[in-house]
This record gives sequence, structure tokens and C-alpha cells, in this order.
Amino acid sequence: MLSPPFTRLSALFLSIVLVPACGGSPPPRPSTQNPPRATDPAQSGQISSVPGQAPPPVAAQSAIIVDPDSGRVLYAKNADVPRAVASTQKIITALCVLDAGDIDKTVVVDKSDGACEPTKLDLKPGETYSRRKLLKALMVKSANDVARALARDVGGSQEGFAALMNQKAASIGMRNSHFMNPNGLTLPGQQSTARDMAIAARAAYRSPLLRSFVATKSFDFQYADGHTKLLENTNHILKSVPYCNGMKTGTTDASGRCLVCTGSLNGRSVIVVILKSNTPNVWKDGEKLLRWALETPPAG
Repeated sequence: MLSPPFTRLSALFLSIVLVPACGGSPPPRPSTQNPPRATDPAQSGQISSVPGQAPPPVAAQSAIIVDPDSGRVLYAKNADVPRAVASTQKIITALCVLDAGDIDKTVVVDKSDGACEPTKLDLKPGETYSRRKLLKALMVKSANDVARALARDVGGSQEGFAALMNQKAASIGMRNSHFMNPNGLTLPGQQSTARDMAIAARAAYRSPLLRSFVATKSFDFQYADGHTKLLENTNHILKSVPYCNGMKTGTTDASGRCLVCTGSLNGRSVIVVILKSNTPNVWKDGEKLLRWALETPPAG
């Protein structure tokens, strides 16, 4: 019988010689160099699943196109880079309001709801509106005081509602987002990604009510005292592309110009997310990607 030391040496020899012969390889040595950079093409550049038809260049620093039904990614550019997303995060606000139920519940406006800038409907303390009416104004005109009124009503406070937003985001698979207010005004640490906002848009796209709101080009908002104001949708793609049917815009100094837009043509639908574009290009970016995705013959 072999002695224990010899047995151990033999086993070591066999593990070195025979494992490669069986198609394996010895375990790698720990590296002292920097780890390799992520190879996800969504983080490093652009990808296309449409053969023979390259996607158009866009000024946006992050973008993604997904199929709302399957979630299939058709195109991505820096889709996982965290960024401020401005009022596009009101999509999550809207989803949280829907989750609360009782869409026709009366909301009483509080003075604190107006503590925001710049886009507001100038709701007055004590005025009453239904959640449904405020939600439509939120998705069409992107009024920040409306977002605060809904958040306070649903979450009990702005902070309470932010917690609901983060719970909702996590529940639908948004892994790189953190929300701190319902309107998207800049706060340190508040961020999302193009991919995560596409996930939010997919959830909103499944709601017939939200889809009807974001497709509204304009409507007359009636205030509590009876006077009306024409609210025009902030999404200009609704007017420039006939098959566009939503979704949400956003802009701050930190976020740049942001856009989530959806469209359906010839039985196909897509969601386009544009983050960190600029004023001269945001609508061009959205229209180019929407047309590329839906007017290009499908792969296969």
C-alpha cells in the first residue's frame, strides 16, 4: 500500500495531467490586473437584430428599443448607464396610482402640493378632483403639482409615495433605479436607466387607461371653479408620426431631454426610450428610432 504522502502526490499529478486530457483546463490563477470591462453590448455601443439595416445614429447618450409584448431588445445604446430621467419617471408614478385602486376617489388639494417648479397647473388648496382627472393631466401635461397631489393622496406623504415607487420598480424587474419624488425633479441619488424605463413603459403599455391618456394629443382640463385650460401633450412625436400612440417626456438640466415613445404599425409595436438627448435632436432621435423599428421589414 502506498504511503499517504505518496498517495497525495499521485493524486495531484493525475489532476494536473489527466484533466486537460479530458477536455478541461486547470483553474485560472487569480489576476492582479483590473477586471475585464462588461461585454454587454447595451453598455458599450449599439446593437441591432434587423439584418442588413443598421440603426440610425442618435444624439442621445442612452437609448433602447423593445417589443412591448415579448420584451425583446431590438436596439440598445448605453442602456444600463444610470442617469437622471426627469419626468419620464412619472410612468412609475402613474403605475403606483393605478395600483392604489379607486381611480375615481376624490383628491383634496393641499398647499404643499404646489411646492415645486416649473410646470404646474396651479391647483388651489381645498380644490377637489378625481384621481382619474389628475392622472390624465399628469400624463398629458406633466404637471409637477399634480404629481405631488397624487403622491400625497396615495402614499400619505411624498416620502411614503417614493417608497411605493421603489417597491413597484423592484416588483416589475427594474434593477438599476431609485426614485425619491413623484415628478422627476432632480435630487442626488435619483436615477434610472434606459432599460429600466423600457420595463416601466411595458407595464404602462398593458394598461388600457394609461394608453388612452398618453395617446391624448390635447384636452380641456376643467378646474374646480369651472374654468377650463387647454392642455397639449408634451410628446411632439404624437403629431409628427401618425402611428405613434404615447408615452412620456422629461427634461431637466441634469437629465437633458428624455423621451419614451410607443408606436404600432402593421401588427407590430415598439417602445423607444431616449435619455440624455438635447433640444435640437430629441424629437429627431425618437422619430428616427421609431421609424427604423417599425418601417424596416422584420427580421426573418
